[in-house]
Amino acid sequence: MPYPEIRPRRLRRTPAVRRLVSETRVAPAELVLPMFVREGLAEPRPVASLPGVFQHSRDSLRKAAVEAVQAGVGGIMLFGVPAERDATGSGGIDPAGILNVAIRDVVAEVGDATVVMSDLCLDEFTSHGHCGLLGPDGDVDNDATLAAYAEMAVAQAAAGVGVVGPSGMMDGQVGVVRRALDAAGHADVAVLAYAAKYASAFFGPFRDAVESALEGDRRTYQQDPANLRESLREVALDVAEGADLVMVKPALPYLDVVAAVRAAVDVPVAAYQVSGEYAMVEAAAANGWIDRERVILETLTSIRRAGAGVILTYWATEAARLLRERY
Repeated sequence: MPYPEIRPRRLRRTPAVRRLVSETRVAPAELVLPMFVREGLAEPRPVASLPGVFQHSRDSLRKAAVEAVQAGVGGIMLFGVPAERDATGSGGIDPAGILNVAIRDVVAEVGDATVVMSDLCLDEFTSHGHCGLLGPDGDVDNDATLAAYAEMAVAQAAAGVGVVGPSGMMDGQVGVVRRALDAAGHADVAVLAYAAKYASAFFGPFRDAVESALEGDRRTYQQDPANLRESLREVALDVAEGADLVMVKPALPYLDVVAAVRAAVDVPVAAYQVSGEYAMVEAAAANGWIDRERVILETLTSIRRAGAGVILTYWATEAARLLRERY
């Protein structure tokens, strides 16, 4: 037989063969759609740095949630944008605050047809834009912040959320949230720990979406992008404190971290394809430099291949439809 005798290309010859032997598939049910709802809006408002993403009104949020469910999306992560902020982020704890109202709206609209999740952090609600309460020295006070997170978790659970996502990277946040939920009779509410969240430059468009008041940065509590072993320590602590799922954020620049976390734990691993990742693809596609739909699916596949079983992405609804057509 003429050389070569072994021809791997046989298994790439047709779309049907490629589908048959595909090692990694992304399912719509593994996708979670982050959604922003802004207090006081009558109509959805586009986010300029995130083409196709909106600050929703309460009505448009409900409609978009239904569309996501119909597409087969596995979950929705809600972020609230209040009309007013204060130093303590009290709007995040107030049962009448925009995030808690939105949780009730979405749960009433879609019920158990998808998993309703909520961001558990103060940054959207504080006048200074940090994820926690500030001490007299102007630094974030970790332990005072934990007490606020506990109250916020109970408020979100009372509104009907299924999963809370403590994202502030405070030491001990998962344990405090878990104990608060259990003590308030919400033992069935799960905790998705933002366990490895980096002080990343890829978060810029998100801050537009939530109208962040942040000046400076969050490097004293979010992780150094240079560190991987630190992530494994953070993840181990969160699992020990009772995290039901753990998450790496951002996703694409940290696929090595996703893979290392997947190998280290036996709980589900999520990854957040953040706003900067989304915006780069949309910008390149708008310039005609890339095949937009192929790149969307390729990025999601790479995150799934690295080991994430849950992917938060602003393309969730669109990607779910594309995946159903593909498979």
